[in-house]
Amino acid sequence: MTDQAQSLRQLVSAKVPNRSAGSSKKTAQIITITSGKGGVGKSNFTLNFALTLRSLGRKVLVFDADIGMANIDVLMGVSSRFSLYHVLRKEKSIHDVIQYGPEGLPYIAGGSGIADMISLSEDDLNYFVSQIELISSEMDYILFDTGAGLSKENMKFITSADQCLVVTTPEPTSITDAYALIKVVHGSDPEVPFTLVVNRAGDETEARQASDKILLTAHRFLDLDIKMLGYVTDDPYVVKSVKRQVPFSLAFPRCEASRDIQRLALRYLAVPAAPPESGPLTGIKGFMQRWLKRT
Repeated sequence: MTDQAQSLRQLVSAKVPNRSAGSSKKTAQIITITSGKGGVGKSNFTLNFALTLRSLGRKVLVFDADIGMANIDVLMGVSSRFSLYHVLRKEKSIHDVIQYGPEGLPYIAGGSGIADMISLSEDDLNYFVSQIELISSEMDYILFDTGAGLSKENMKFITSADQCLVVTTPEPTSITDAYALIKVVHGSDPEVPFTLVVNRAGDETEARQASDKILLTAHRFLDLDIKMLGYVTDDPYVVKSVKRQVPFSLAFPRCEASRDIQRLALRYLAVPAAPPESGPLTGIKGFMQRWLKRT
């Protein structure tokens, strides 16, 4: 396992882009992270995944897109003064509402501002798109931590992003709800690419058994091939870190869960997404165009 992790690190280090080279304008890849039901540790995964990507040389912004249960700032032990709401009301610019957590991780608190987007005028929406585009060239990834389940807002985020990362646990209800979410989203938009993560797994065998139930069922009934990214161990240090309000990858960098997150991030970066085809809008601009179309 150590040799494999070292090989992945070397591969990923070789792929860190030279940001000063070339004149082409970079645009961030948009990833929605969601789950079929609440209580699976999705937000905690998002936070630690983002921090680990940053430690590997990537620029990452976390967007807390959970309207009712936004808690990324709570997990980091920080307080959010501003949110997306202030941008939509033109009280603040997008850079004003970007706040910083541990290790300088930038994040935006969404809150009620997500729901307010639906009722904005065309001019206000165009203003919001222009604001979001300002940060696109500054990031490699923007992670949207959505709410659990299939709300209208979640569906829009999932079907508009470049990729959907679904978090489940080995519990039967979590597996069932994760598959139900994938089935409904796939029925709405067959082009959405899914990646699966099993959280709170007892061991690799349990994680594989849980993932196979989803992957094999999706392949058989939906003719859909889903990639299994990996799993995160059910680690008591995760609970301790939540109580401390410090991400476990920082509080306990050598615990099993932290090592698992490291492997997941390395694996994710070692197999980058296919380059976009010419023509369709990509990155944050394409995301917003697709989002507004569905709105």
